[in-house]
Amino acid sequence: MKNVVAVVLGGGRGTRLQPLTTYRSKPAVPLAAKYRLIDIPISNCLNAGLNHVFVLTQFMTASLHQHIRGTYRFDAFGGGFVEILAAQQTMDADATLDWYQGTADAVRKNLRYLLQPGFDYVLILSGDQLYRMDFAKMLAEHQASGADVSIAGKPVERSEASALGIMRLDDTGRVIGFVEKPKTAEQLDQVRMDPAWIDARGVESHGRDCLASMGIYLWNRDAMVEALEQSNSSDFGKEIFPNAIKQRHVQVSLFDGYWEDIGTIRSFYECNLAMARADSPFSLADASAPIYTRARFLPPTRCDGAEITQSLIAEGCVIEPGAKIENSVIGLRCRIGKNAVIKDSILMGADMYETPSQLAALPPGEPPLGVGDGTLIQGAIVDKNCRIAPGLKVVNDTGQEDYGEGRNCVVRDGILVVPKNCTLGPDWHL
Repeated sequence: MKNVVAVVLGGGRGTRLQPLTTYRSKPAVPLAAKYRLIDIPISNCLNAGLNHVFVLTQFMTASLHQHIRGTYRFDAFGGGFVEILAAQQTMDADATLDWYQGTADAVRKNLRYLLQPGFDYVLILSGDQLYRMDFAKMLAEHQASGADVSIAGKPVERSEASALGIMRLDDTGRVIGFVEKPKTAEQLDQVRMDPAWIDARGVESHGRDCLASMGIYLWNRDAMVEALEQSNSSDFGKEIFPNAIKQRHVQVSLFDGYWEDIGTIRSFYECNLAMARADSPFSLADASAPIYTRARFLPPTRCDGAEITQSLIAEGCVIEPGAKIENSVIGLRCRIGKNAVIKDSILMGADMYETPSQLAALPPGEPPLGVGDGTLIQGAIVDKNCRIAPGLKVVNDTGQEDYGEGRNCVVRDGILVVPKNCTLGPDWHL
């Protein structure tokens, strides 16, 4: 893997993940109590022995810079790096064109970094997906097939196909057709695969007859450079990849583990809570392929007479007597008051502890960081550094699917979200 360089696409403004992306880029959004989304693709790379990684982003990069700088450090003998390539102004006449116009445009603008000696392959990854994949296996399959580009493909049900890019293969596994988000039965029939073909290649189809693109591409570097230079297309999935099918050898690399695109508040919410279950489809406790993140020197979480079921609890928390936590994710440094109830919710915690002098200096009526005594939080996401007064009911009991900015909260996909740094005082209500 020493001759492979990975490029993680940080995504655009992350509008579908608002307000979680108001103060941070999408790859920097916290995940599973103690990680960030960017830790997933980088950990997959490191577990495969791939330690040359560029992260391309242009929106709200400060916290992402801080996380990567404090997490992924390599010694002088390993020769690895994880570096951010943010959009930057050049000497071109039109400065507005310096912003990345899409995924392919972002890579095109950074080709000089990928053309460094020693890189023969380029692995293109997304910064907002949750999965565990062996990229070394993908490289071996790619080399054996003699392809110009390989793409990870996952069998899916027809009912899922309308939200994905669906591929058709020949008997050798070469991609010969592609339909982006097919909506009609006729379009699906154009790319339908025989489940028996999938079964014969070591992946159990269970009757699934559609192969979805996962947006993970392994290119021969020179072929990718040529494809980008011959086209001014801005997007890999919608333009560069379909064109490559017509002009180059594109091979599929089959995958059938857990994979989820975390692009919306609903998918973010459901993925986090799924990881808290005893039968989680994505295990965080895999010693052979761990998820890496920043090493924080925090004390153990202290629980005193609390009732906790089916939940993830990060380090540095204080959970007071009588608190009940069910089917929830509790982030770093979270303080949960006496008899508080947290159910079906995600609390991201805090970036700091308040000192006794800071607590004494709080204005009258302003609660400390964390969740006050007797508060109920259900079906909600509470971002970092929030203050929630005692006795509040933080629940979307209006039945609304989407609710705009108001009273320090929003509702997205039916989920109540309290944005970062917000205070819900004693008189708060939805």
